[in-house]
Amino acid sequence: MNPHMVLRVVSKLLIPIIIVFGLYVHFHGDYSPGGGFQAGVLVAVGVMLYALIYGVEEARRAVPPWTVRAGAALGVLVFAGVGVASWILGGNYLEYEVLHPDTAYKAGQHLGIILVEIGVLLTVFSVILAIFYAFAGRAPDIPDEEW
Repeated sequence: MNPHMVLRVVSKLLIPIIIVFGLYVHFHGDYSPGGGFQAGVLVAVGVMLYALIYGVEEARRAVPPWTVRAGAALGVLVFAGVGVASWILGGNYLEYEVLHPDTAYKAGQHLGIILVEIGVLLTVFSVILAIFYAFAGRAPDIPDEEW
């Protein structure tokens, strides 16, 4: 029997729960504290747990480094794009009210906040995972035998 069988089984149960909880935190973020930053960290932790259990190379196959770099750039573009769209529609930078004409239900506020938080989620997830890949991919300075 594989000595890490319990870890693998438990991680297969926990990783989807961690990612779904991260998405819950994200989409609940405009009604309570939380949002994109916390959700990005939680989703990145799900991938890091996968890497710790199955190996960094397996995690890099699941979430390749090029998608991490693209996610960081796309997240910044989404965040900035919401601000530019506000300008184009005649408001100030990140003035969400101009994004949707329905002012009675503050639809522009909700739309703008969700879009900005998606940009933050993508950026935070990608940057944290890029840092993890950089550190986890390093060769150790001291061989295991010398510990």
